[in-house]
Amino acid sequence: MPFIKTDFPDLFVFEPKVFEDNRGYFFESYNQNVFSAEGVEINFVQDNQASSSFGVVRGLHFQMDPFAQTKLIRVLSGEIIDAVVDIRKNSPTYGKAYTILLSAENKKQLLVPKGFAHGYSVVSQTAEVFYKCDEFYHKEFEGGISWNDPALNIDWQIPAARIIVSDKDEKYSSLETSVHNFVFKG
Repeated sequence: MPFIKTDFPDLFVFEPKVFEDNRGYFFESYNQNVFSAEGVEINFVQDNQASSSFGVVRGLHFQMDPFAQTKLIRVLSGEIIDAVVDIRKNSPTYGKAYTILLSAENKKQLLVPKGFAHGYSVVSQTAEVFYKCDEFYHKEFEGGISWNDPALNIDWQIPAARIIVSDKDEKYSSLETSVHNFVFKG
């Protein structure tokens, strides 16, 4: 099966089947039938792509209901440490972080459900990150959690002196004081 369950409800790693030969490789990065066969019914409506250099940390971002987003994250070039935090109240993994190395080489993807804050750090010289969303971006519903919240203990695998964070991301508060409206319905 291409989906690997994590210890977090509804959070999956997707490993597509890769066909390699002397010409290179081919794989389906998304196939609605494959996702549906696993019970994952998503209507993606927006694709996003970002390019960043070593040391950039983006996140931890989310959009609140009613415009919360499910995201399918993959790396087109380079390597990232992808991090998510379960912010669904009453979830058995509420307030816990999950990290995974996503790279152009390993071709793994992370399916991030609604109710998770998402971010990543670039651990290669550069990286291009691509992700599909099932809801359009709505600025007035965006939110975030401090990327360096000590309660989350996320290892971004970047030396402190080399971390590059946007002014917006520096202003987010801890999970404990952040405003969000997610409730686990599992």
